Amino acid sequence: MTFDPLLEQAVNQVRFDGAANTEVIAYAPNRVADLPVERDDLQRPVVYHLLGRLSASPTYVISDEDMLEYVCALQSEHLTPEKLFHALEHSHLLVIGSDLSNWLARLFLRMTKRRRLSDPRDVGEILADSHSLGDVRLVSFLQQVSVRTRMFSGAEAFVAELHRRWQARRNATAAPFGHGSNAPMRFLPPAREMPEHAVFISYAREDLTAAQKLKAGLDAAGITTWFDLERLESGDDYDRKIRGNIARCSFFLPIVSATTQRRHEAYFRREWSYAVDRTRSMADGAVFVLPVCIDATTEGEAVVPEKFKAIHFSRLSQGEPTPEFTRRLQELFNVRRA
Repeated sequence: MTFDPLLEQAVNQVRFDGAANTEVIAYAPNRVADLPVERDDLQRPVVYHLLGRLSASPTYVISDEDMLEYVCALQSEHLTPEKLFHALEHSHLLVIGSDLSNWLARLFLRMTKRRRLSDPRDVGEILADSHSLGDVRLVSFLQQVSVRTRMFSGAEAFVAELHRRWQARRNATAAPFGHGSNAPMRFLPPAREMPEHAVFISYAREDLTAAQKLKAGLDAAGITTWFDLERLESGDDYDRKIRGNIARCSFFLPIVSATTQRRHEAYFRREWSYAVDRTRSMADGAVFVLPVCIDATTEGEAVVPEKFKAIHFSRLSQGEPTPEFTRRLQELFNVRRA
């Protein structure tokens, strides 16, 4: 509910080492922008500026009149970002550091929950700021009407306490992940554009988790990887982009699974076909395609191009790369650079 870029910058710094991988969306009554897909299908973090975003044009809230116009628009049937408000309705909410006044706080909670605040609901809200607990009328109203809403004095104090509890829980439940690591392996989403000499990972949508685990493991070993996270799967421009990436990647890793066995028609099969096309101009014995099987699917029964069947499948349970697989890929890179 602020128009500055500080939250976007913080997310990018912590999650992506400063790379601009956070999607930013801003609302304006004359330009209604919604989430691109339902919340559960989002593949990138999203910062949504509900009251507009700082820009050269006055499309953000800087006055009480602006606030009135935005709030009225957000309640309009035709000007509501439907996917966003569906997510707000069915999610726990943390409203932190805001300066919502008594009636504005009530109205905001009512808008997001889309029902009487006294009605039973499975989700709750926390207001953590420096003034709400001092507003006697707001406190009295929420105590009587909205029993799922909690209030906390001070945004900074709330963050400190939240971090303390998160750290205590994390230390209590931390378990080894991968090979000899004592901390979870971080998955950094791939850049929108494929880096030079990257390994192209081809996967079915349902196998995204395995693709993420494979990417994280190879990235940790210093191997640059890329896969298409957004999976647009339509349009000539998208198809040219994918075909071009396969034409210039260093190696092609198709993920084979029970999912690919079931799906006889899907975009990943087009990716596989493009990879086969590229091998036709390669010398015999050249290594480019490295099939990866993430479950019990057998090589003999795998529904893959014949070219793939002539290649040994690497078995990586749920996509987690083994030291042997990682070492082999590193050796292949060294041979290519020699």
